[in-house]
Amino acid sequence: MTGGDAFEAILLAAGAGSRFGGGKLLAPWRGGVLLDGALAATFAAPVRRVVVVTGADGVAVGQAVRAFAGRTGQADRLHLVHAPDHAEGMGASLRTAAAALSKGAAGVFVFLGDMPRIPAGIADDLAQAVRSGALAAAPVFQGERGHPALIGRALIPQLLILKGDAGARAVLKDLGDRLVRVEAPDDGVLFDVDERGDLDASAKK
Repeated sequence: MTGGDAFEAILLAAGAGSRFGGGKLLAPWRGGVLLDGALAATFAAPVRRVVVVTGADGVAVGQAVRAFAGRTGQADRLHLVHAPDHAEGMGASLRTAAAALSKGAAGVFVFLGDMPRIPAGIADDLAQAVRSGALAAAPVFQGERGHPALIGRALIPQLLILKGDAGARAVLKDLGDRLVRVEAPDDGVLFDVDERGDLDASAKK
């Protein structure tokens, strides 16, 4: 993928994790920290560059992101940005990240930092759907839509005007059949960590 044919990815890692009690993304998980799972899935996607946006715990999260990229040989694909207005909600984080995308990107995946079990290969299936003409694509499992979403080039400007806690769903909600739904192999596209008990559920998978 080169030039306008290349996808990029956004990983949202700016939330305070208040329901978790703080420090969610850096909580222990499978020998590392929770964020590692989301980073692994994001860098495994068919993308030229990964934009990680930090907010709450920005210094510590940024250090964890750089450490992961360094030890996995992905430092040259990482672009780390900070959303100073992250407390406004997910919309602010997406605006910041979208502004850092390369001009002419073919589309952008939106990954969430608290979703550590995204199944391997689903990003490739989403990419194929958008390359085949879909405006956007998202995985589904047992009829429920999950993450990551892949937003095609034509919709990227909408990310730049999101406000409040509006995430990628705000861009996808009115697409109807123009949003291609790709069946996922397991519930990793739905599983996120909101509370500490969710980590125990993840460990059993």
